[in-house]
Amino acid sequence: MKAALLFVAGLLAFAAPASARPVADCPLADAPFSTRLPLIDLMLSPAASAIIEQHMPGITAALPKAMFGTTPPSFAAIITLAQMGAMGGKSEAQMAPALAAIDADLARLPVTATDRAARCARYDEDRPALAVPTGHPRLLLFEKINGFKDTPSVNAAHAAFLDLARANGWAIVTTDKGGAFNPQTLRRFDAVIWNNISGDVLTLSERAAFKAWITRGGAFLGIHGSDGDPVTWWDWYTDDLIGARFLAHPFPRQFQAARVVIDDPNSPIAAGLPPEFTLTEEWYSFRNDPRAKGAHVIARLDETSYDPTFMGKQDLRMGADHPIVWTRCVGRGRMFYSAIGHRPEMYATPVYRRLLTNAVIWATDAAGRAECGAK
Repeated sequence: MKAALLFVAGLLAFAAPASARPVADCPLADAPFSTRLPLIDLMLSPAASAIIEQHMPGITAALPKAMFGTTPPSFAAIITLAQMGAMGGKSEAQMAPALAAIDADLARLPVTATDRAARCARYDEDRPALAVPTGHPRLLLFEKINGFKDTPSVNAAHAAFLDLARANGWAIVTTDKGGAFNPQTLRRFDAVIWNNISGDVLTLSERAAFKAWITRGGAFLGIHGSDGDPVTWWDWYTDDLIGARFLAHPFPRQFQAARVVIDDPNSPIAAGLPPEFTLTEEWYSFRNDPRAKGAHVIARLDETSYDPTFMGKQDLRMGADHPIVWTRCVGRGRMFYSAIGHRPEMYATPVYRRLLTNAVIWATDAAGRAECGAK
């Protein structure tokens, strides 16, 4: 009963921010106009939009507004103009002349105060009033999404972590405010969990606070879409924290049954799991093997058990070694990432719930801290 009361107290602590104000230090505020910006930042500028329309008539008008709007969450926040053209079936060679002409014209546009405000509007510096209940571990479930939001997945993961917290007596609070990433707030938690976070979500100062907290001994758990964006604009997050960059997932055979093989049965994260098991899921491939970044692979995919191709022509195979769940030490901090978790059904699957439970324990107990040199 005591654990349940503490758990409920943590949920009720999800309160309104103390204040809201325009953000000025978003990462791309002063970036020159170019086709390398997120598509959303070009769409937010009437002048940039006019240039695109001149050279690629109708390309943005044809986009479904529900998915590619200028108000987040929006897929336009995680792709570039070139990638959007590729999604429409155009090759790099076909797009090259138009993209070069667009870049030449965009380079002449000044970045105005209005542009900066529009680019920064999707960020926040709101510090939520989080009353963290007593108990261990203390978990911050983070759910700010500026890019692609698959609501059923997010909701299922949210419910699963709250349920696991209730069952295990964990203290958990939830926020969708990037302003929670400040030194004073972060030091109150043992771990932060990114629930299918897509799109750039932290200001420069929030990034700095998060990086310092992790490297000094904090713990991060990233779930599925938290490393699933086609393009990212924070190299430290993708390369140094997660350790791998998303490539793609199969399509149109998006959800397939595949064999997951435990790579290290001696890892505490693998405790209670069978040596291999089959799940039906959206299977990510990555541009690089995280082992090269020092990752400790917990589970990998058997690529012979499913069809790893995109649109029938792009081969997404990573080879005999296809990590799907791994950990990394980042300074004295701990990182856990699972690419499993698109289908809502995953979060009700006993084997995956056991994996997530083990991951939280590893990230926050003495053994996990010692593994990465933290006290």
